[in-house]
Amino acid sequence: MDEQALFSSTPLCVVGNINRDVQVQGVAESPGLWRDGETSVAGIVETVGGGGANSACAAAALGARVRFVGKAGADALAERLRQALEQHGVSTHLARDPRCVTGTTVALGYASGQRHFLSCLPNNETLAFEDLDLAALEGCRHLLRADVWFSQAMLAGGNRRLLLEARRRGLATSLDINFDPHWSAGSKEAIARRKQQLREVLPWVDLAHGNARELCEFTDSADLETALRRLTAWGVQGVVVHLGKQGAGYWKDGELVVQPPDFAASPVNSTGTGDVLSVCMILLQARAELSTQHKLRLANGVVREFMEGRRKLIPTL
Repeated sequence: MDEQALFSSTPLCVVGNINRDVQVQGVAESPGLWRDGETSVAGIVETVGGGGANSACAAAALGARVRFVGKAGADALAERLRQALEQHGVSTHLARDPRCVTGTTVALGYASGQRHFLSCLPNNETLAFEDLDLAALEGCRHLLRADVWFSQAMLAGGNRRLLLEARRRGLATSLDINFDPHWSAGSKEAIARRKQQLREVLPWVDLAHGNARELCEFTDSADLETALRRLTAWGVQGVVVHLGKQGAGYWKDGELVVQPPDFAASPVNSTGTGDVLSVCMILLQARAELSTQHKLRLANGVVREFMEGRRKLIPTL
């Protein structure tokens, strides 16, 4: 079976963030960055942003039928983003709210490989269950809830309602447990409350996704195995683990299967690699004839080609 047939067999609905990304590439980590002045970088590019929108675009580029559900302002940037997704093959279901502007993230990609994001995302922060076009779930086989930390309304009950509705319609479900901005600057009480709100929806999650640092922080664990066991105890069926230079992993039934990385030569993309890995594993989940190791190997290959710029998975603006 060819690759497109492998990835196209799972119609996917993605609910998450949509915004503009301004990607700054090759930033030198020098003391001069913290003083007045100017620093030359390897490149600056404007792309579709938001974990949800990026995931939807990657899935569509791999041949899947994809619907994206989210919220944007009633401004020119929202229209540019909608057109970019539609031209990329994604069916969009956007709530357009004139009371908020469509947000932007500046993604700093350091020459060392580290990243830092500066975000202003009012449209995503105000997403509520009532904004979701649930008709987008019809005919899909899998729901991916991305960017779970950005909307308090979704944390406080919207995520649970969405996952229950997906389960009622017979969809498998994924939850991307990415970095919560509150972990950097929030109070201990707020962080604990937000973690608990998300933990309460895990019984309705088939696949959780995240890197080792995020999963350990979310579960208050000192090591990855403890984090994975806690996720399982809280109801998650399986976990796709982003391991960076160690590759990719899949945890299920108390066993972690790890596939070494497929290292990129002269990478040009660093932002969005985790989204791409997760999307690949979601689209391959139903392929029972493939071993877990084979699925991870296929996913790592797609990530490498994306990093090298040989796959245009996320559209520019």
